[in-house]
Amino acid sequence: MKKPEMKWKAAVIAAVITALAAPAHAEMVSTDRAAGLSERDRVRDWVQREEAQKQLKAMGIAPETAQERVNAMTDEEVSVVAGKLDSLAAGGALSTQEWLLIIIAILLIIIIL
Repeated sequence: MKKPEMKWKAAVIAAVITALAAPAHAEMVSTDRAAGLSERDRVRDWVQREEAQKQLKAMGIAPETAQERVNAMTDEEVSVVAGKLDSLAAGGALSTQEWLLIIIAILLIIIIL
């Protein structure tokens, strides 16, 4: 094969590949969305957690009743609850009272030293 003919074919192949290539699109995806869970499924899963069931029992609500209430919610209500679940602090977050105690302890250590 002649070199000019090879260059011409390579140029045509490169042009076709470039024309057919679609632009890439990427975004952050939550674990729930990647797993294909709906908002209602997320709320149900949260109600089924052991910690949540302990809190529900402490408030006098049977976990089965909570599940029934989640199933009876409208899509708007489920969306609101799921949004609140997203905004909850992850485990280990300190309360205001705990932060004040830490600051007081640090100040006492500084004063003593």
